[in-house]
Amino acid sequence: MKIAVVGTGYVGLVSAACFAELGHHVTGVDIDEVKVEKLKSGVSPIYEPGLEELIQRGLKTGLLSFTTKLTDILPHVQIVFSAVATPQGENHQADLRAIFKVMETVAEHADRSIVFVNKSTVPVGTGKKCEQEIAKILAKRGKNFLIPVVSNPEFLREGMAVTDTLMPDRIIVGVNHDPEAKKLMEELYRPITRVGKPLVFMSRESAEIVKYASNAFLATKISFINMLTEFCEVTGGDIRDLALGMGLDSRIGPRFLHAGIGYGGSCFPKDVKALMATAKELNLDLSIIEATDRINARQRHRFFEKILKALPKKARVGVLGLSFKPKTDDMREAPSLDLIPMLIDAGHAVSTHDPFAMDNARKLLPDAVQFVGSPMEAAKGADAVVLLTEWDLFRGIDLGELKQAMKGKDLFDGRNVYEPAEVKAAGLTYHGIGIE
Repeated sequence: MKIAVVGTGYVGLVSAACFAELGHHVTGVDIDEVKVEKLKSGVSPIYEPGLEELIQRGLKTGLLSFTTKLTDILPHVQIVFSAVATPQGENHQADLRAIFKVMETVAEHADRSIVFVNKSTVPVGTGKKCEQEIAKILAKRGKNFLIPVVSNPEFLREGMAVTDTLMPDRIIVGVNHDPEAKKLMEELYRPITRVGKPLVFMSRESAEIVKYASNAFLATKISFINMLTEFCEVTGGDIRDLALGMGLDSRIGPRFLHAGIGYGGSCFPKDVKALMATAKELNLDLSIIEATDRINARQRHRFFEKILKALPKKARVGVLGLSFKPKTDDMREAPSLDLIPMLIDAGHAVSTHDPFAMDNARKLLPDAVQFVGSPMEAAKGADAVVLLTEWDLFRGIDLGELKQAMKGKDLFDGRNVYEPAEVKAAGLTYHGIGIE
């Protein structure tokens, strides 16, 4: 098949590269000329394990190409995926301007029926609005063909995005009353369904809700276990024991029960707030989701206050990890963006290391931050060290060497990575979350 993927961010670029890997002819489209030139040379603008290799292989086989001009390729494609950003807008609602711009371009320039697929996360009803606007534009042009709108939400984990695309838990496709669009989507995903992965068809509205509901549920699971960390600290319990005991119940499962400083990234914070905004518009009560958002904000603030109270005046703090999670350079909603400015504003000095996110972080953090080449260099002369991202590099750190590098002895473990007994044996003072 011949398809276009508009938007070469995390979702669009991974989707384009993986569709080419599956044997389809794919053109990635982006308005950023610099990014497109990089991609044409096989260089990925984002760090995602395995992605650059896929891009280079797709370019070599000729199945993958990139352009800035969607109109040039419209006559040749059967499906157009919209994978542009839907950032948080006014009153936490999703900003859909980029999606509507792509939709308008397709409707104004298509010379035959093309399936328009929303890959981006959009509020329920967006597909209907797109289809209505497309019909108006086609009628104004005097065209009598249809451009059906399909919802095909992504369920990618950054750091595992290639695997999640090629070997997904499920593929959700929302199609309303268009057998031809359904047939094309079945053909598109046949290389994946042939190995037993489920392709689930439902209404477009249901598919739009599924993405928000899935992310909100996972965020709620994180906030639930984080809610209990303070309870454990007060009573002498250990949050790791709670997570183990709960997770062994097959009805609950162990995933997303790892306590820490809360969720971040491009999906959970935005999607939780967008779902709340939609519910408010519809005058519906989503109090559990509201509590999820509130607990997440409090969890981060509570840990940061603990750090600030423990520091001496004009302290030096070593921060390990900048990205919102390991295996990505994504800084969106990263805890470091909140904590580090707080430390600088309080008069403290900050040195930090992250294996892949420092280039992105430099653009977002105060100039006073010192970016260094290793965790030990970040810890050198520090009154305290704070772990914010659980990179494997930090998991295996020599705690004795860390203590020797530091001036002080406070280790704040924002992800409960280290064993408290091992930290104490190295001569450090351990500060975890939900651990007495």
